[in-house]
Amino acid sequence: MGYRELYEAWRKDSRLAEEDRAELDSIASDEKEKEYRFGGELEFGTAGMRGIIGCGVNMMNVYTVRRATQGLSEYIATLPVGAKERGVVISYDTRKNSYVFAKAAAGVLAKNGIKAYLFRRVHPVPMLSYAVRYLGTVAGIMITASHNPKEYNGYKVYGEDGAQMSPEATAVVVGFIGKITDYLSVTGDEESPLIVDVPESLDRDYIEELSRLTLSKEAVEKCGKDLKLVYTPVHGSGYIPVTTILKKLGINVTVVEEQTTEDPAFSTVAVPNPEFKETLSMGIALANKINADVVFGTDPDSDRLGVAVKNDRGEFLALSGNQVGILLLDYILTRLKEENALPANAAVVKSFVTTGMAKLICDKFGVALFETPVGFKFIGEKIKLWEKDGSHTYVFGFEESCGYLRGTHARDKDAVVASMLCAEMVCYYTYIGKTVYERLTEIYSTYGYVLDKNVSIQYSGLNAMKEMNAVVDALKTRKVEGFGPFAVTAVRDYSASVRTASDGTKTVLDIPKCNCVYYELAGGGFICVRPSGTEPKLKIYYSVKAENEEKANAVLEEVKADVNKLLSSIK
Repeated sequence: MGYRELYEAWRKDSRLAEEDRAELDSIASDEKEKEYRFGGELEFGTAGMRGIIGCGVNMMNVYTVRRATQGLSEYIATLPVGAKERGVVISYDTRKNSYVFAKAAAGVLAKNGIKAYLFRRVHPVPMLSYAVRYLGTVAGIMITASHNPKEYNGYKVYGEDGAQMSPEATAVVVGFIGKITDYLSVTGDEESPLIVDVPESLDRDYIEELSRLTLSKEAVEKCGKDLKLVYTPVHGSGYIPVTTILKKLGINVTVVEEQTTEDPAFSTVAVPNPEFKETLSMGIALANKINADVVFGTDPDSDRLGVAVKNDRGEFLALSGNQVGILLLDYILTRLKEENALPANAAVVKSFVTTGMAKLICDKFGVALFETPVGFKFIGEKIKLWEKDGSHTYVFGFEESCGYLRGTHARDKDAVVASMLCAEMVCYYTYIGKTVYERLTEIYSTYGYVLDKNVSIQYSGLNAMKEMNAVVDALKTRKVEGFGPFAVTAVRDYSASVRTASDGTKTVLDIPKCNCVYYELAGGGFICVRPSGTEPKLKIYYSVKAENEEKANAVLEEVKADVNKLLSSIK
């Protein structure tokens, strides 16, 4: 059935809600819109599904949510006896229709005889991850589109370990979903007694769990009450848990009141992504007004943390995710070592596109560093493995996209615990007479200046993912000697799990496969090109090392120019 026929079939179907029919009627003369909505299906991948809110098979709506949940229900039915009784826990953030989608998912689960725990107000990703193991459920569902623009929503599935569902299990779920061709046939029972509230004790126990991860109690006691910290939840789900943990520790926090409202339009920001300084602008303005020390911002589902600190000129500098990551890594390892609490088999995990400076820091402390593909579920898999075999003790994991996790209470990025750690880190450095910015410059002085940047090339249309993958595939066929002043010492093809050195020597990469090309540069830097798994963007990651920031920026421009030439030759 072509997109026109499918559009007409949906529009005329008596099972379609009247408001949805009216929406489809409104695009009757818009051929491009009809093709986008019905020319392809919203894909369910290892990160779940994410799309623009609207009516159609390629959109986020109750019909695509119910269909996905029916597929998950059929997967749960294949699990050992007791899986249905253990149930699924469902959370959601402040995005448009998040609660509607959460209820729809609960209704489908209940109709399939599966117990559904439903949070009755917004809760962030890390608390959903925590809830899976706290309640002993067989899976979890998070309704969120993370940091995407307001037009988006999404659906993420978690396994019983609290990490996002494994690729193997996801493939089985996708198989069940694919068999459901009549979207409107899937219904649920949203009034079922199988739908129950998540116990309120979970919130208290989560905060207690986090408070046990503090590293500088004396410094917090001395400096926390005088710390001037500005926090914005950017209209998201982080407001209550972040302010609760900071107040529990006795850390003074001032919130951006205008951004505490649960506003699905995120009307005070262009995009609710704390990676961007612009998203923190209201927080920085308030911080300047009250002469604050630091600014925090979390995204709608509170798994990402953005941080701004004062530089040596007293101006606020928005730190990159890599910079916050190395500061936290350095702080955590320093404090554990000072307290003689650094495990002999301590291990840190990062995605392979995250700064190469992590290895330099880990080497200094004698800590093992492991790399994974992009996606915190792979870091969660390492935690699960080490808990099972005892080979390593997980101490910290992070990704360049502002995602951090200390502790094993959650198996996904946790901006709540990251906020706590960053706040006490500020207290610690204040206590010993320096600023966070000074410590950052000391790190660069010790290890050399590493400049990490990433660039996104926007794609659009139904074939966006196919076009992005084609570019990456083409790169695998091109031999490249170097970029800018750096020679390419090896190329990693993560789709084949092979590393090819410049002399032609090949070695197998022991890492899950993904479509990605990674160029190792002389001097320890890298360039990586991969399609985003959640947005129609081709992502290019740069990591270059130089004597100082000025030289690093200059050499980066040379490298980017060569990369652009290479990409232009492919198009």
